[in-house]
Amino acid sequence: MTKIESEFNARCAALVTELNLGRAGGIRSIEPLTGGVASDIAKVVLADRVICIKFALAKLKVAEDWQAPVHRNKAEYHWLQTAAQIAPDAAPILYGRSEAWNGFAMEFLSGADIHLWKELLLQSQAPQGEAEKVAELLGQIHAASAKPGFDCAPFQNKDDFAALRLAPYLRFTASRHPDIADKLNAMADRIYAGDAVLVHGDVSPKNILLRGGSPIILDAECATMGDAGFDVAFCLNHLVLKAIHLPNMRAIYLNQVNAFWSAYAPHIHWEDAEALEQHVATLLPMLMLARVDGKSPVEYLSPASSAQVREVALSLIKTPQPSLAAVVGKISNHLEG
Repeated sequence: MTKIESEFNARCAALVTELNLGRAGGIRSIEPLTGGVASDIAKVVLADRVICIKFALAKLKVAEDWQAPVHRNKAEYHWLQTAAQIAPDAAPILYGRSEAWNGFAMEFLSGADIHLWKELLLQSQAPQGEAEKVAELLGQIHAASAKPGFDCAPFQNKDDFAALRLAPYLRFTASRHPDIADKLNAMADRIYAGDAVLVHGDVSPKNILLRGGSPIILDAECATMGDAGFDVAFCLNHLVLKAIHLPNMRAIYLNQVNAFWSAYAPHIHWEDAEALEQHVATLLPMLMLARVDGKSPVEYLSPASSAQVREVALSLIKTPQPSLAAVVGKISNHLEG
C-alpha cells in the first residue's frame, strides 16, 4: 500500500468513527472509486452496511491548474439534504458529515436497477424518458427554492461557484478566444449576479444515477443560490455533445433537448419563461465551447468531433438564437451540411 493509499484509508476510518457508523477496526474494505476530478471517493464496507465516503480535493484532477475550496463539501451535503426534502426518492440516504475532514458519508447506490445516465447515452441506448425525468426533478428543486420561506443561508456560495464553474469554463475559454471574450465574460458576470434559485452547478449525466428509471442527482459541490439557466444549459450541453459524438444517435439526442425543456418549463415561476429560454439558448453554445477549450474538456470527443463542436459553438455565440428549438435546428443543419 502506498503512502497516499494509507492516508486515504486513515481518513475514511476517522470519518466512520466520528460519525458513529462503526469502529475503525470493523471496516472490512475500502475501495477508492474513480471517475471524478474534484473529490476522493470510496466504497467502504462496514459490518452492517456499505457506504460511500466523499472528501473534497483542493486541487482538481485535470491538466490545467484548477484550485477550489474544500469547504464546498458542506454545500454539496446541504444540497442533497434539500433535494431529499423536495423529492425523497431522488436522493441517497445521508449518514452524516464531518467538518474536520471536509467529508461525508452516504448510501452506496448499487444493484441491477441502478444505471449511470452517461453510460446509457454513450452506449446509444434509446431514451426511456430520462431527459424529461431529470428536467422534472430539476424544475421541482428550482421552483421550491424560489418560493418565499426557503432557507437560503446554507447556499451563499457565489464565490465558490465562480471558482468552480465561471472561471474554468467561461472565463478561461474567453482567454483562448479573444474575439468573443466580451460575450463570454459578460455571460459570466450575469450568471454571477443571479440568485433566484438553488443551483446544483454540475447537472451532468455522469452525476445522474437512474434507480428504477428515476433520477438521483449527485455531486452538488457547486451548489449555490444562483442562475437557473446555468443548470439547464449545463445538462443540455451534454446531450448536444453526445449527439455530435454519436452520429447514429444525433437526431434522437438533439430531440431530447426540446423534450427536456418541455418538461422543465412548466415549473418556472420566478422569472419569465421565454426570457429564461433565450438565456439558456445563448449560454448553451458557450458551454459547448468550454468543453473543448476550457479547463475541463470532455474525454470522449475525437479531434474531429471537437473541431465540429468548436465550429458550431462559435457560430451560435456570434449569432445568438432566440430559442432552444432554433439552437437545435442550427446545430442539426450545421452538422448535416
